[in-house]
Amino acid sequence: MTIEERIQEIERAVRRFTFIRSIVRVDETRYSVKYRLGIDPDLFVQLYFNVQTGTAGLVLIHQGRRIYGRDSENSHWHRHPYHDPDSHNESPQGARTVSIEEFLTEVQAILVQEDLV
Repeated sequence: MTIEERIQEIERAVRRFTFIRSIVRVDETRYSVKYRLGIDPDLFVQLYFNVQTGTAGLVLIHQGRRIYGRDSENSHWHRHPYHDPDSHNESPQGARTVSIEEFLTEVQAILVQEDLV
């Protein structure tokens, strides 16, 4: 996947979620892109992809701290669970590849469960 294809994928997926109030492309290089998806002033999703290295970071941030995330290093995925975001869940469920839309669906479930939206 090229960085242009990744950008199109992000922007298509993000527009499907009404809890996202702003979409800011923070940085873009030849091989990487970073987005900040605003929900509330102290609540946002950060998406980072590097198509050359296979690195990805999909993170829900609240009050300056990660509260949930999924990361890929060298195309090896793991999850940072909601109730223990500093741990690495590498179970079959935690290690599976997720799309941007799947991640945002997981985020939406957390936001609803915790009454953050």
